[in-house]
Amino acid sequence: MQTQLLDFIPKNAQSQIEALMAKDNLVVKVKNERKTKHGDYRQLPNGKHQITINANLNSYRFLITLIHEIAHFEAYNQYGRLIKPHGKEWKYTFQHLMLPFLRPEIFPMELLPLLAKHFKNPKASSDTDAQLALALKRFDEGEEKTFVFEVPLGKTFKLYNGRVFKRGNKRRKRFECIEVKTGKLYLFNPNAEVEIIS
Repeated sequence: MQTQLLDFIPKNAQSQIEALMAKDNLVVKVKNERKTKHGDYRQLPNGKHQITINANLNSYRFLITLIHEIAHFEAYNQYGRLIKPHGKEWKYTFQHLMLPFLRPEIFPMELLPLLAKHFKNPKASSDTDAQLALALKRFDEGEEKTFVFEVPLGKTFKLYNGRVFKRGNKRRKRFECIEVKTGKLYLFNPNAEVEIIS
């Protein structure tokens, strides 16, 4: 078991993760931040199985991401490689693996009801559950963040990559935003991190 990995998860979850990792014999690598994903799972050409997870995640998101990726491995092992990556087999496996961790010794009380609701039907990414994603971001370290839902209608903002957008109307769950340079319409999750341009 990689000691470094244990440093990234809540202390009271460490023994359970050690047991899970020993059983599955997975290689876990902690990577620099990737903006498009929190983690991934794949089978290597040598037959081993590897999970990568971003180092910049807070301990609660890191644990959820780790279990998410272990669920891919276990679902493929149990049901075969022809299942959908985030289909019913993966959802069932993810729920089953996550359930023992959903307790106040591991997660803060304010997260537990949101996690319980999310795990009734887990999605491919916890970021699509705007309420849970925002609650998890409150545990991130660093400077205060601004989210798309906080940007006033008609105001411009920029992303981490420098692209500039103008905030439009809210649809059912997401926000319409026009890229200033191209005039193209994009839909943003409410919890997308942005920088308002004065």
